[in-house]
Amino acid sequence: MKKLDCEALYRDGRHYDNQHKNFKDDIPFYLKRAKYYGNPVLEIACGTGRITIPLAEEGIDITGLDISEGMLEAARKKAEEKHLPVNFFKADCRYFNMKRKFNLIFIPFNSFVHIHDLESIENCFKHIREHLAEDGRFILDIFNPKLEYLTMDPDEKTKAFEYPDPKSNGNVIIHETMKYDKATQVNYIKWYYKIGDGPEKVEELNMRIFYPQEIDALLKYNGFEIENKFGDFDESEFTSESPKQIIICKQRKK
Repeated sequence: MKKLDCEALYRDGRHYDNQHKNFKDDIPFYLKRAKYYGNPVLEIACGTGRITIPLAEEGIDITGLDISEGMLEAARKKAEEKHLPVNFFKADCRYFNMKRKFNLIFIPFNSFVHIHDLESIENCFKHIREHLAEDGRFILDIFNPKLEYLTMDPDEKTKAFEYPDPKSNGNVIIHETMKYDKATQVNYIKWYYKIGDGPEKVEELNMRIFYPQEIDALLKYNGFEIENKFGDFDESEFTSESPKQIIICKQRKK
């Protein structure tokens, strides 16, 4: 299996929270599903607890798993401040052992696209199946690829984000370049960070592109049966114009 190359990008939870503080569209969807399928719930790639904490506040018995200690540190701090009994575990989603089964497991917010090679994909799905209750559900949330992003000039820098720097009074401005490799289906993205008059720093955000029919087939041949596939968090039908691929699965009967 290839080493995950996203850890450096997510080492500081404060930057992540400032960057995504206004995005809450997916929380009602996951709360609804968690209440429907029942406790316990496992969130893989939970990050700073952006979803985990609101679900715990609503009484969901949820566990958070992430590979980044920096992100988990921020999540634990939030849970402690709100006196929430959330367990957060540092683990790689491709090989983990929680010693319990869950009625709902989900990977939100495009986190799955950090897994690039087939062996890693198979290992991740294998461990999810092992932790899924007999009648449990697995939800995968990834974007629906847009060709305009994959055909961008690799030398063209475009502005991606601007948010308050957690360490100063200035703003962090991120520009990005993209170079899509058709052979590996990986979009090699570089983020160029600039804080005030400081030096520019560069981090890589490499995202595996999963086409709709491809991800459906990968799930099927890794032991899952797709129950629903939505195009957004309003549970609209998935179409070619949908921004998201939100897939609800159960274990396929042998």
